[in-house]
Amino acid sequence: MPELPEVETTVRGLERVLKGRRITRVEARRADLRRSFPKDLGQRLTGAKVTGLGRRAKYGLIHTDRDDTMIFHLGMSGSWRIDHSTLEKHDHLLLETDEGKRLALNDPRRFGSVDLVATDELDDWPAFKALGPEPFNLDVRDLQKRLSGRTAAIKVLLGDQRIVAGLGNIYVCEALYRARIHPKRAAGMVSLERLRKLVVAVEEVLAEAIEAGGSTLRDFVSPDGELGYFSKTFAVYDREGKSCGCGGTVRRIVQAGRSTFYCPKCQR
Repeated sequence: MPELPEVETTVRGLERVLKGRRITRVEARRADLRRSFPKDLGQRLTGAKVTGLGRRAKYGLIHTDRDDTMIFHLGMSGSWRIDHSTLEKHDHLLLETDEGKRLALNDPRRFGSVDLVATDELDDWPAFKALGPEPFNLDVRDLQKRLSGRTAAIKVLLGDQRIVAGLGNIYVCEALYRARIHPKRAAGMVSLERLRKLVVAVEEVLAEAIEAGGSTLRDFVSPDGELGYFSKTFAVYDREGKSCGCGGTVRRIVQAGRSTFYCPKCQR
């Protein structure tokens, strides 16, 4: 599933062709993805000018001068294609701008979603209302408070969008490795000093992944068709049985149904 860096990479790619442009055509080529497209999507977007783009957690945001925001989620396999020469089977939503740019939301598995919300009501949109803080804006004492008394594993809770919004499996594994924290450690037992290191590690890992264009796992490509290369620098993720720089060997366990990769020698 595309995680925060992949969504951020997507938003930045879309921004280059959408910001300041007027949407002249909207076509939903099917009725739904994970859920139905908004019935008035075409009416509200056609003729609207894109005033800006953004991201909240793993959702992309496209703001318009009609005080509407289109919210998209890439699901398991979604991506945007720009200036495609031909339509593909899984191009489910098409947009065209006054500059003649053509965009297609492609989603083979159809686990993604598209919603349209009044911009001033975004914070109260149900999916956003329950979200925790963004990982680039983490206050270490607030994080400690959120984890206080929790006996669940730190790895599992960091993936809980109510604790931190936008963190996913890959980057939690990598951040815990950099902070030298064992993924099975009880969240409430991680000291403030170690949480400080974790906050820094989270920001560094995400920033580096965004700079590298995300991680190419299965289906993800950015809107310009480029692949993400952060996966080439993974320290532990998907490296079961390989050597760690400390001399240990990367292991894989399953937590909350997801694979966790870590080094038992240097992560405590």
